[in-house]
Amino acid sequence: MKYLLVFIIFFNSLLYSQKIENTDSIAYYSTLADTSIKDNDYKNALFYTQKAINYSVENNQIDSQGIQTYKLGKIYFAVKKYDDAKEAFSESISLLENLKSSATYADLYYYLGLTNIRKKKPKAAEICFDKAQEINSELQIPGFNELIILQQGIIHKSKGHYELASEIFSGIIATTDSPEVLDTKAEAMYQIGQIEEINKRNNLALNYYNKALSLNEKNKNLEQKSNILFALSSVYDKMLDKSLAYSYLKQHLNLKESISILNNEKLGIDDYESFKESQRLKKIEQLNKQNIEKAKTNKFSKLINILAIALISILSLLSLSLYKNNIIRKKSNLLLRDKNNELIIAKEKAEKASKARSEFLSTVSHELRTPLNAINGITHLLLEENPKKSQLHYLSSLKFSGNYLTTFINEILEINKIESNKTELENINFNLRELLKDIQNSLKGIALKNNDVFTLNIDPNTPEYLLGDPTKLSQIFLNLINNALKFTKDGNVTTSVKLLSLENGKATLSFAITDTGIGIPKDKLATVFESFSQGSVEINRKYGGTGLGLTIVKKLIELLGGEVKLESIEGLGSTFSFALKFEVNELPLDNEEKQKPYDESILKDKKILIVEDNKINQMITKKMLENKGIVCEIIDNGEDAIKVAKSNTYDLILMDVHLPGINGTIATEQIREFDSITPIIAITAISLDENREMLLSYGMNDVITKPFPPAEFYTVITQNIKKANTLKSTL
Repeated sequence: MKYLLVFIIFFNSLLYSQKIENTDSIAYYSTLADTSIKDNDYKNALFYTQKAINYSVENNQIDSQGIQTYKLGKIYFAVKKYDDAKEAFSESISLLENLKSSATYADLYYYLGLTNIRKKKPKAAEICFDKAQEINSELQIPGFNELIILQQGIIHKSKGHYELASEIFSGIIATTDSPEVLDTKAEAMYQIGQIEEINKRNNLALNYYNKALSLNEKNKNLEQKSNILFALSSVYDKMLDKSLAYSYLKQHLNLKESISILNNEKLGIDDYESFKESQRLKKIEQLNKQNIEKAKTNKFSKLINILAIALISILSLLSLSLYKNNIIRKKSNLLLRDKNNELIIAKEKAEKASKARSEFLSTVSHELRTPLNAINGITHLLLEENPKKSQLHYLSSLKFSGNYLTTFINEILEINKIESNKTELENINFNLRELLKDIQNSLKGIALKNNDVFTLNIDPNTPEYLLGDPTKLSQIFLNLINNALKFTKDGNVTTSVKLLSLENGKATLSFAITDTGIGIPKDKLATVFESFSQGSVEINRKYGGTGLGLTIVKKLIELLGGEVKLESIEGLGSTFSFALKFEVNELPLDNEEKQKPYDESILKDKKILIVEDNKINQMITKKMLENKGIVCEIIDNGEDAIKVAKSNTYDLILMDVHLPGINGTIATEQIREFDSITPIIAITAISLDENREMLLSYGMNDVITKPFPPAEFYTVITQNIKKANTLKSTL
């Protein structure tokens, strides 16, 4: 115990002696720096001040570091290194936070203000002087307040506020003489003399300059004296006293030369740069050491903290964690359960709404298509029977209305089919040139009616055969070209195809449909692809249309992997463009793929079974077939259709899908059990969930959608009879 006590006393005395030694070192180097400044040896002054700063940093003596940094700033200021001075003063202010009410702190702000004046920053200087004045209001340092007021007056003078500046300087001059204010009063007299000289009151200026020079003799401020001598020379020159002007100018120049010699002795450029470089290197070295020590200390501290926390708190933290986790888990489970229930309800609602919409559209479309088929069919039959001229106009209007309603229904169903993700893409061989020429031929009537020039420009490098979906592509072109022709009168409509790239068996083609029609207003460009958007009521009344064509175009192009772009100027026309990729096929189209107009001779004397429950449709279908020399038999239900097909031979069966009792798909399936050759064509007002592939899967050979164009009706029948005859000949 005795030895332990001796060791503790020895250790404490050693620490105390080290602290005294470090404090003595700071004071020692600070004294050397002060002596060097008095001797005009600023090189050593910088060196010793920096040594004092280093000792302060090493021993974590913040106040000493702040004071020594302040002294370093004053040295920089004396040698006119104002950027470094400002940096040192600012650093010192942050270090001396504990000495905010000290004379040093007030002096710091005063010198920082002077530095800002030298750097031509009067606003920043004013802030610093106000802060110094605020600190001095408690300290009342003799002569300090006059110094600050003097600098504020100089700032006002630099801004041209001569009256205000004169009042400030006069106030300083009026103060009682004391050693602390002699230099300030001399400067105030010099400054007010300058104002009088500016105002061309030379006698007053001369009076102030002489008083300033008289006071200057007591304070020995050489820089100030040099300025006063030059001012006296200037004012005598203005008063045309050349002799005295020359005399004072000579004194000024001699004194200025002496000051310059003294300044050069203070610190040379090389000395200053050498000092700054050495300080930079030392600072880097010091930072590296600090970082290494800090890393070691942090590592050790972290280890101690981790061990302490682990030993003391691990059980309590674990318990708290388990408790919180249980609460959070319960809350999370409740939230998840509620969210899942909400999602299930929302999903069920969405599914019900979607199903209801699909069923509604299916029902409405079926109920509309069936009478529309009757209207279109009867209109076709009446037009074929050479009606009177007075009746022809009404029948044409009826045909137009029927076709319009058919198009409208088809477009609504097409949009809903796309949105329901039930649109399937084909990937078959087709000839793009022939496809576009067929479309051109089909729309010649509209072009002729509107007196439009309708041209095709196809890049000669475009591959002849491509793999893709020609049906969807036809829909796109028909909608866009039909629109262009409809809105263009006595103008031009051009469809262009350009090959953008051809590599690895894939061709990228750019398509553009350009017209010189009415164009689209700027404010309508953003909404032109929305459903039922037609620009305005006037346009709808004048040109007609459903407003769904461009919506279908946009959705189909996106489905094919492209993006439609629109450029339009109202009154000049529009351009719709898009780019699509296709696989190139070197093989020509099969003969079966090339659609040709039907051959009426194939239909003559053929026997066809019509399975249809609607009396009007029975009559129309029978009449259309008999007009082509076809023998017809009608059955109105699926059960009888199976029996008749089993006991008789027919060239073709037209099967309505929706029948009472056994529907058309089941009837076809049962007929195929004993007859695989006779072609069966489905006739249906097809709904969203009745796609072509589904109907064909029951054994049907083809599908005709009600209402159907007569030409398409005859073409499908002709093609299927021809195929069946070819098949029979091979058996």
